[in-house]
Amino acid sequence: MRADGVSSPAVPGWLGPLIERARQADGQPPFSDQALVELRSGTREILAPADGSGAAILLRGDPGEAELIVDPALRGRGTGGRMLAQLLDENPRLLLWAHGDHPAARALAERHGLEPVRTLLQLRAEVPAGTGMPEGVTAFRPGVDDADWLALNARAFASHPEQGSLAQDDLDARTAEDWFDAGDFLLLRDEAGALVGYSWMKIADGLGEFYVVGVDPGRQGEGLGRRLVTAGLARLAERGIRTSALYVEADNGPAVRLYRSFGFADHTVDVQYSSAR
Repeated sequence: MRADGVSSPAVPGWLGPLIERARQADGQPPFSDQALVELRSGTREILAPADGSGAAILLRGDPGEAELIVDPALRGRGTGGRMLAQLLDENPRLLLWAHGDHPAARALAERHGLEPVRTLLQLRAEVPAGTGMPEGVTAFRPGVDDADWLALNARAFASHPEQGSLAQDDLDARTAEDWFDAGDFLLLRDEAGALVGYSWMKIADGLGEFYVVGVDPGRQGEGLGRRLVTAGLARLAERGIRTSALYVEADNGPAVRLYRSFGFADHTVDVQYSSAR
């Protein structure tokens, strides 16, 4: 594989069409938002076979992380196996995401001795009309609320391998995305003005995603999560969005129960694999 765009935040021009072809064929994007944001920032790199038959977005490190896709028109020729073998030869501890948990991805993982270590559920629900915005909810103010949000996010996701490590550069990269709207980034403060939770919404292609929801761990059990989901749904209704989506770790029982109580149901599953060796 060759490395493209390693020293530049620019995404290669051929990647967008490849992503769209894969999305059309598989029913969902082949790469996570985080992978694409970090590719644009230069934190990750893109690798591709010389014949352009696929691509992998790689985060180097120990263990490191990768996501890969093969062009739908060129599948069944061993490209995925060769890409995966090279990635694992370079880093046997590499973590790999399979978006959609497709049978072909499971078979490829099994052939290379990989075992599932994380399961991420994508849930969807209809946005109810007439949902009122809870009291204490305000819109994020870029450059004003940054420090408060970063501190709360770090506490709320202290054990999360990706979300909890976000820094100012990461926040800046996300607020620079085309889809970002400060009015969709909802903050919940208590009567003393302390930030106790947030519900960050992403609206794209007519779908309203709960991009991330966080609650101060010291305020768990106060019903803040329910207020934040209600706030997110209210914002989506204001924007005329009919369908909402979110991702949640399958083993996060309290969060899964909360979302299901709002009518969220299974849509797709993402699985992260690691070497069994």
